[in-house]
Amino acid sequence: MTHQQQDAARSVRVISALADIGRADWDACANPQGTAYNPFVSWDFLHALEEAECVSAETGWLPQHLVLDGSGSRDCGGVAGVMPCYFKSHSQGEYVFDYGWAEAFEAAGGRYYPKLQASVPFTPVTGPRLMVRSGPDREDNQRYLGTALGELARRHKVSSAHVTFAREDEWRILSELGYLRRTDQQFHWIDENYGDFDGFLASLASRKRKAIRKERRDALASGLEITWITGSDITEAHWDTFFGFYMDTGSRKWGRPYLNRRFFSLLGERMAERVLLVMANRDGRTIAGALNLIGSDTLYGRYWGCLEDHPCLHFEVCYYQAIDFALASGLARVEAGAQGAHKLARGYMPVTTHSAHYIADPGFRQAVEDYLDRERQHIAFENQALADQGPFRKPGGLDRESVT
Repeated sequence: MTHQQQDAARSVRVISALADIGRADWDACANPQGTAYNPFVSWDFLHALEEAECVSAETGWLPQHLVLDGSGSRDCGGVAGVMPCYFKSHSQGEYVFDYGWAEAFEAAGGRYYPKLQASVPFTPVTGPRLMVRSGPDREDNQRYLGTALGELARRHKVSSAHVTFAREDEWRILSELGYLRRTDQQFHWIDENYGDFDGFLASLASRKRKAIRKERRDALASGLEITWITGSDITEAHWDTFFGFYMDTGSRKWGRPYLNRRFFSLLGERMAERVLLVMANRDGRTIAGALNLIGSDTLYGRYWGCLEDHPCLHFEVCYYQAIDFALASGLARVEAGAQGAHKLARGYMPVTTHSAHYIADPGFRQAVEDYLDRERQHIAFENQALADQGPFRKPGGLDRESVT
């Protein structure tokens, strides 16, 4: 453990494993009382990645978690804030792509790796990164953590430090500390008091509504049945089946899946009540499935796979069943993973995601800053254009089905 920065009231240390901090202290900062619960920043999720050795020096994710001791923590064990952080020897599993930056810096004679990455490994989900306890010192402690990350980068003379899928308020704090601002795009479904799936469909333009109904019929036309499995109903047999789907999809899409079978067992042991498996069955055999995690107000779609190809089955299992579950469970939104403009026609609208970047070399920083200025403008323009093309009925517009 090394102190990176300190003042009269606060100090930051670095720990090399989640086991070096208690679950209660970590979770009190990651998911403070009174805030929306995010399963991915919980001690259980991040520790499972480490215990299963999905995250390690060997995989290119060496833990360097920041722990803030001091202000605002006198009556609660001393820990005031935490940040999940890693030394990275590559740019895989991040979903905020900086391959071009690495190539340009190394072509100019620099060394881009290792770098620091403040994120949840393999998880393109927005959540807290400057994670501090609630209280009057909250924003000061967030700033202290952000400053400490930059100090850690300078201490180790790395090229850069990246805070990815941060909340927008954290993004603005980091910008004030000198980090460069980056934006990107995802597609989320948001409940507008629909009540049920038919209520959601009623909000769509007629043509889009008919298309979704047809996709749902086509997906189940061959006699498939869909089941939801969560909590103590999830067995090791379910994990065996789902892991087969995950490996098949991962091998075809990424070349090397990031997670191993042990991780899924640990997830089931420790967070089963936060897991939703959506499984598609035909003739007594499970042929497709999707893994979701459940927050206090959001359903997060993560992985999907199948053994048989059926028309529209991916849309049904990953998008429409997720909406059904969210509506049935009182969840306000569904986040269905990274990228995918095809989600727009299914009611998932564009949202902006945020990341912040410390670049050590002044010349390289200027080049990246110029690029990010243009990229942010492009993302804002594209998100607005896509929102204008959304599937929902326009205010005051006629809907054919409502008048025929």
